[in-house]
Amino acid sequence: MADKKLVEAITAMDVDFAQWYTDVVKKAELVGYTSVKGCVVLKPAGYAIWELIQKQLDAQFKATGVENVYLPVFIPESLLQKEKDHVEGFAPEVAWVTHGGLQPLNERICVRPTSETLFCDFYKDDIQSYRDLPKVYNQWCNVVRWEKETRPFLRSREFLWQEGHTAHATQEEASERTRQMLNVYADFCEKVLAIPVIKGQKTDKEKFAGATETFTIEALMHDGKALQSGTSHNFGDGFAKAFGIQYTDKENKLQYVHQTSWGVSTRLIGAIIMVHGDDSGLKLPPKVAPVQVQIIPIRQQAEGVLDAAYDLQKKLADVNITNPIRVKVDDSDKTPGWKFAECEMRGVPLRIEIGPKDLEAGKCVLVRRDTAEKIECALDDVTTKVPELLETIQKDMLEAARAHRDAHTYSAKDYEEFVKVFEEKSGFVKAMWCGDQACEDKIKEELAVTSRCMPFEQEQIADTCVCCGKKAQKMVYWGKAY
Repeated sequence: MADKKLVEAITAMDVDFAQWYTDVVKKAELVGYTSVKGCVVLKPAGYAIWELIQKQLDAQFKATGVENVYLPVFIPESLLQKEKDHVEGFAPEVAWVTHGGLQPLNERICVRPTSETLFCDFYKDDIQSYRDLPKVYNQWCNVVRWEKETRPFLRSREFLWQEGHTAHATQEEASERTRQMLNVYADFCEKVLAIPVIKGQKTDKEKFAGATETFTIEALMHDGKALQSGTSHNFGDGFAKAFGIQYTDKENKLQYVHQTSWGVSTRLIGAIIMVHGDDSGLKLPPKVAPVQVQIIPIRQQAEGVLDAAYDLQKKLADVNITNPIRVKVDDSDKTPGWKFAECEMRGVPLRIEIGPKDLEAGKCVLVRRDTAEKIECALDDVTTKVPELLETIQKDMLEAARAHRDAHTYSAKDYEEFVKVFEEKSGFVKAMWCGDQACEDKIKEELAVTSRCMPFEQEQIADTCVCCGKKAQKMVYWGKAY
């Protein structure tokens, strides 16, 4: 009965997806709620996923020459005001500090919503000559944005992220870095998080405040809504001119630097939940699962069962010393059924069941979280079979997510067809656009649908704009978004 109760505590996805998401986040103990509205505690299970994301992404950054730094959490108001578009874009979400102790401050200080202005202030003194370039810096930190509506991982008033900020001698170098980092994100999402993404450029309406161009990776969640999962921005020399960031070139002439910024956040954990999860809870790709293998002893009080479980744990942990399998034995006094349900809820990719009869037969049972497939395995073969299965699960989860996305991606040639798809279905819709923001505004107002990106891989769906019928300029992915 207890086993059943754990799963019943999750609302079914197709009944109420938003409630399903909240239930999973709570029951899998990823977050705890706090007395500060819109802010959560990242509990060990949730923070461990972020640590694995951070560790692997940081290694990929460093392979491209990125260095980590840390800048202050506070930004003086006068500094924030220096780039007009930027401050206007963030003004509604800024949290302000007005007092230091009991004394009113002479100037308000904002708690960083993002760090472009701080990096610019730092770079103007740190960069003097072409020899100082490029600067390819990143920081792992927290940011604060005073959101009205919040949901764990997807939108909160404080969240964790990384923000890269680079400075280059030429526009070509900046443009190359902007695309390079977007490709790092796309590669990471697909190979590590098993989430397929669409790479493309944001329209002017949707681009980052102060950027000349914004590139994005867009993922499709299980409910057919889009999630912007990472962005990379080319600033040109706009910020450099506002902040006076100049360098002396090889001809001894003063030039403005060209800048980029790029970031992903704990929102990626929300993406993992909504792309892979099911009515039993989380499904974690092995590469970001804090526990990759859970060993569950059956009738653990029987002679030799617990010893065999611990022996399996040690052997699996020793398979690869440089990158050990993260394996755990559940030796609690809960029933096996409860342990199975809890293991599924937490998204452990693979569980191993072993009991007295298995010991007698010299075998155990491997159960995949992604497919629920049960595989008998000789105890002597476990150290070979488990690493192979984890690789297979990682690959199969990406393919399953890609198949779901492709099955929920539609095309529309005219407005009638466009409206019909969004009324009857959910997912991405590919349709042509004339380039006029008025059409974007109309679509958003009438259908609550936004342009997600103009994909790098363009297709000719039709010759005319889906909204106004004028000559089309770009094919755009449209969708309802988080």
